[in-house]
Amino acid sequence: MLIAVPKEVAPGERRVALIPESIKKLCQLGAEVSIEADAGAGAGFKDTDYTDAGASIAADRQLLLSGADVVARIHKPSITDINMYKKGAISISWLDPFNEKDLINAMQDCNISAISMEMVPRTTRSQKMDALSSQANLAGYVMVSKAMDKLDRILPMMMTPAGTLKPARVFIIGAGVAGLQAIATAKRLGAKVTAFDTRSVVAEQVRSLGAKFLDIDLGETGQTNDGYAVQLTPEQLQKQKDGQKAEIAESNVVITTAQLFGRKPPVIISADAVAAMKSGSVIVDMAAESGGNVEGSVAGENIVTENGVTIIGTGNWANEVPRDASQMYSANVFNLIDEFWNTDTKSMALNFENDLIGCVITHDAQVVNGAIRKHYGLED
Repeated sequence: MLIAVPKEVAPGERRVALIPESIKKLCQLGAEVSIEADAGAGAGFKDTDYTDAGASIAADRQLLLSGADVVARIHKPSITDINMYKKGAISISWLDPFNEKDLINAMQDCNISAISMEMVPRTTRSQKMDALSSQANLAGYVMVSKAMDKLDRILPMMMTPAGTLKPARVFIIGAGVAGLQAIATAKRLGAKVTAFDTRSVVAEQVRSLGAKFLDIDLGETGQTNDGYAVQLTPEQLQKQKDGQKAEIAESNVVITTAQLFGRKPPVIISADAVAAMKSGSVIVDMAAESGGNVEGSVAGENIVTENGVTIIGTGNWANEVPRDASQMYSANVFNLIDEFWNTDTKSMALNFENDLIGCVITHDAQVVNGAIRKHYGLED
């Protein structure tokens, strides 16, 4: 079985889907691995690192894709790429299946078995394959780093002969994987940290990291079986905005991490809340690329408001630390392949009795994922 790793073509992308360490393990399983020339360069891996691990280097992208049984990549493939895949191939990548109907249709028409890394179930057993969490962990760290770069002051308290500098105040909205890492990072750097989440069950996790949990009575809230926050009603969202406004105004850094999988994220910081912040303060909007948590943020850009507040919406946070991000994503992909690996045939075989099969979107020229079928109104 040939596993192919094409070079990422998204502008500015430096990560790679498989690193040499994982390729060595795949070769030990009996797989043949081929990687497009220079695919790992952005993450610091040379072609010779891959050949030393047992992979071959492909100069022709079309031949690489057309000959592969499994294609592992980070970003979703283009429809042009899908048309190069051979019938029955397995595609592993981010897919955004709730918003990419044309791509899903193309994969179905070309009889591609499409695995969406976003749809890996969030269970204890699947943690080692959970790329959403691995990349969000890094995103939480990077967002604090980005805020520090634009902030007009330091984070920790500093006592000097010239006087004492108070610690910066950091407010983090959302205590999922990214939010908790942001809390931990800001605390390690000496900031005074407050956090809020609609799920009161995470308050203890916030406090265990040394941060204060902001209590806002929103009424009945909760989380899904996968651990995601439940969408708030308009009334609850307004209560959240009102309850956090004073904290935002007093904060030097605000980081928002509120995202709803498959849906537009909620706007949780209004323009008037931004206007009440001190000049020199910084907001990092994790959801800017998918619609934004902050009124006025711009996807892919840093902007400065009239009152001197910087709003960072650059996105693709894990790509800022491509070597570590590639290492973690590669481990996720290897563990996923290994989960479905048939040692007798030395190939990846999708077992529909496996409880992790929910990450498979299309197979045998059909959309097989129940949630996606329902989303697009497909008849059962």
